[in-house]
Amino acid sequence: MDSKRLKKILEKVKSGDLPVDEAFNSLRTLPYDDVGYAKIDLHRSIRTGFPEVVFCQGKTSEQAVEIVKRLAGHHVKVLATRVAPDVAEKIAGTVAGCTYHGVARLLVVDGSKVKTKKAAEDGKYVMVLCAGTADLPVAEEAAVTAESMGSRVERAYDVGVAGLHRLFDQKDRIMQANVLIVVAGMEGALPSVVGGMVACPVIAVPTSVGYGASFGGLAALLAMLNSCAAGVAVMNIDNGFGAGYFAHLVNR
Repeated sequence: MDSKRLKKILEKVKSGDLPVDEAFNSLRTLPYDDVGYAKIDLHRSIRTGFPEVVFCQGKTSEQAVEIVKRLAGHHVKVLATRVAPDVAEKIAGTVAGCTYHGVARLLVVDGSKVKTKKAAEDGKYVMVLCAGTADLPVAEEAAVTAESMGSRVERAYDVGVAGLHRLFDQKDRIMQANVLIVVAGMEGALPSVVGGMVACPVIAVPTSVGYGASFGGLAALLAMLNSCAAGVAVMNIDNGFGAGYFAHLVNR
C-alpha cells in the first residue's frame, strides 16, 4: 500500500463513505508479502517515502521478475538496481511500464498514466560529476536513482584532476547545485578538490576503477575518507544507488 492509497482510505472514512471496519480490514494486511525466498516490504513507501528497491545482482531472473511484479502491483513506481540486460528483458516482458538504463544497470517501472511535470521546478538540483568515462556506470546509477525519485539532475562527466580545466569549465553549474555527487576511481582525489570549492554538501563515491594498487577501489575510498575538505560524506565503493538516494533526500 502506498501513501496515496492510505490517504484515500482515511478521507473516505472521514467523509463517511467507508465504514471503519472495512477500512480496518484494508489496513490490517501484512506489511510484507512472503514469497518464501523474499519478504517483500509493501509498506516501506509509507515509512520512508519511496518503495523498496530491488537489488537484482545475485538473484535468479525468476526471483527478480516476481519481486518487481509484486511491488509494481502495489506502487506506481518501482526501482531495480544492478539489473543485467537479459534480466531486464524478462522483467519488461512481464511488467508494464519498464524503462531500462543500460549504462546505469537500472530498471525503472513507472505505472503512472499521466506524465508528471519536470522535477524540481523551484530550481534546486542534484549535480553528478565523475572523474573519468570508466566511472560512468556508477555515476549514471546515482543520477538515474535521484531522477527516479523526483529530483532534477545535472551531469558533468570526465572532469577528473588530470585536467582540472575541464572541471573549472563547469564551475557555474557546480556552484549553483543544491547537492553534489562526485564519483571517482584511481586515487579518488576529485571530491576533495570539489569540496574545497563549494558551500553545498558533497557526496563522494569511490569506484573500483584503477590499476592494481587501487585495490579494487580501496585506495579511492580511503582517500575520500581522509579528505581535508569539510562537508564531504563518503559512500561505499561503487554505491551509486546509495549516493543518488541520499542526494535526493538532501535536495528534497
